Amino acid sequence: MTERKVFKKGLRLMGNHFEISVVSNDEAWANLRIDEGVQEIQRIEKLLTTFNEESETSLINRYAGMAPVTVSRETFDLIERSLRISRITQGSFDISYGSIDKRLWNFDINMKALPDKETAKKMVRRINYRNIILNDENCTVFLKEKGMRIGFGGIGKGYAAERARYIMKLSGVESGIVNASGDLTTWGLQPDGKPWTIGIANPNSSNELFSYINVTNMAVATSGNYEKFVMIDGKKYSHTIDPRTGLPVSGIKSVTIITLNAEIADAMATPVMIMGIKAGMHLINQMKDIEAIVIDDNNTVYASDNIRFS
Repeated sequence: MTERKVFKKGLRLMGNHFEISVVSNDEAWANLRIDEGVQEIQRIEKLLTTFNEESETSLINRYAGMAPVTVSRETFDLIERSLRISRITQGSFDISYGSIDKRLWNFDINMKALPDKETAKKMVRRINYRNIILNDENCTVFLKEKGMRIGFGGIGKGYAAERARYIMKLSGVESGIVNASGDLTTWGLQPDGKPWTIGIANPNSSNELFSYINVTNMAVATSGNYEKFVMIDGKKYSHTIDPRTGLPVSGIKSVTIITLNAEIADAMATPVMIMGIKAGMHLINQMKDIEAIVIDDNNTVYASDNIRFS
């Protein structure tokens, strides 16, 4: 019998680098299954993108403040799940984040000062998940205020990874990984029968590993300020903006979420960073089947109640 191996393919999808891995003893079969996963991600990208004026997301945004838009059940359900996460995180996660005034933050080297609180608040005033009105019977979405915009940057990659996994499992893939630029979902075991080993990036040097965890049938997502930030008066400010204040997050270098579903992992990583260590960890410890590892600006590591890592 031919030896089982991990076959991989990396490519750019949804504006991010994806890598799909499949365990098989047949390379041609594995590549066909990977292609099926890629096609599913491309389908979701067309559904959710804001770069195509005819996508459902663009239509919802175009009719903001004017009329409800009928969408597919798939888009409707994703928005409904997003609003649930907004409520759980008290608005730290909000798909109407696209409503932010683009002049507020550019995070280039010329940025030397924070905007004042009043200016920042004014520029995020249209961000409000409560103004996303769903009608389940008609399957419509309505943004109450003109100028509002939704986007799936905080949840779309995780959703796409889960869908790709689902499609490939239907085709008989017993073990694999879909890695959506660091938001990943795993199932099955490596060819040697061991769980997958997932590295957690060192927030001080993203090319190095801080630690690793062994997982199977689990999803992992990391949000960090080590890739995009500005220094103002000697203090590091993340590119992550608190949608409630318009001001950048500081104090936390990275948040890693481990849970059963990549969509949830993707959606929860940024809110924990925004909420801060105490409130964020308290929330995680109240939730079922979800754990977090947080590293603060002083390199202190915090872990939720059930974490065991090497």
